[in-house]
Amino acid sequence: MELKDYKTLRVKKALVGNVPLEDPFFDTLKEDYIGFKDWFKRKENDYCYVSYSSNPIKVEAFLYLKIEDIDEQYNDVLPPFNPAKRLKIGTFKVTRNGARLGERFLKIIFDNAVLNRVDEIYVTIFDKTEEQKALISLLIKWGFEFWGNKKDELVLFRQIRLVENDLFRSYPLFKIRSVFLTPVFPSYHTDLFPDSILNNESPLKFSEDSPHRNGISKVFLSRSIFKGIRQGDIVVIYRTGGKHLSVVTTICVVEKEPEFPKSISDLSNIIGNRSVFNTPKDLEDFWNEKEIKPFVVSLLSVISLPKRPNLETLIQHGVIKDIESAPRGFEKITTLQFKTILRLSNADESYFID
Repeated sequence: MELKDYKTLRVKKALVGNVPLEDPFFDTLKEDYIGFKDWFKRKENDYCYVSYSSNPIKVEAFLYLKIEDIDEQYNDVLPPFNPAKRLKIGTFKVTRNGARLGERFLKIIFDNAVLNRVDEIYVTIFDKTEEQKALISLLIKWGFEFWGNKKDELVLFRQIRLVENDLFRSYPLFKIRSVFLTPVFPSYHTDLFPDSILNNESPLKFSEDSPHRNGISKVFLSRSIFKGIRQGDIVVIYRTGGKHLSVVTTICVVEKEPEFPKSISDLSNIIGNRSVFNTPKDLEDFWNEKEIKPFVVSLLSVISLPKRPNLETLIQHGVIKDIESAPRGFEKITTLQFKTILRLSNADESYFID
């Protein structure tokens, strides 16, 4: 099984055998699952995803994934699954709240589902503790449904397919409708989209967890003259920096209609913990920076581009007309130009469907 690697933030791919089983984090798993220690030992050469707190250093989240092919037997699942290639969430636990760490792990799950071309994702989970119930609520928000039971556990499943008019059940697959380019200044770019870090940036600068970094749902503040973007529109993030350093890095989908706050207090309530402006002073400074007040665009981050075509390349291939035409707000591009960006960046085009 191929697992995606990540350069930034605290969640890292690691060998199971390098994760300390004696950490108190695993106590409830040992209680719930007879033979958990033996299972952990058998998987020591497999990869998992793990996050550690910094002071003191302790496990705060753990995820183990497994690919099951169409010949997998599900005699202990009622009702039994039909044959399909599935991604099993084998072990998934998050203890730290407030940093949207669960959402970060969901992004990892979806990334690996697409990478391994599975039809469905499923998980078996107890619903005894508040921690487990919170995780179930998060899974349901992102399109998981109740399937049945496996002994005393609930079975939740999620198909990987396009779902019209439901972004959360469809994620990470989306219909290509209107597509826009929009610029983001370097000072904000990687803070909001850490998976799109550039080669000349240090991952250490973006290793700390913050809700706006971990979350799939992000807030972008814009003063664009054009304000007519709509839910489901695709937005390509264009990191500014001149002819050679301006690059497209990230593809997002508009989560909901733009919002137009009337005051700094209104703005603060709208953005919550999804923005790079995570202190009242930062937000106030940005609000007062210009007479034209910003509006709020909620985005779902979908993919970070493997290669980052720069402005010169985009001009050469007809995505942007010339240097003077570099995006200054939300600039509409054609489906053909969007597909050109996907091709130039070696992106997986299966995320986006005509």
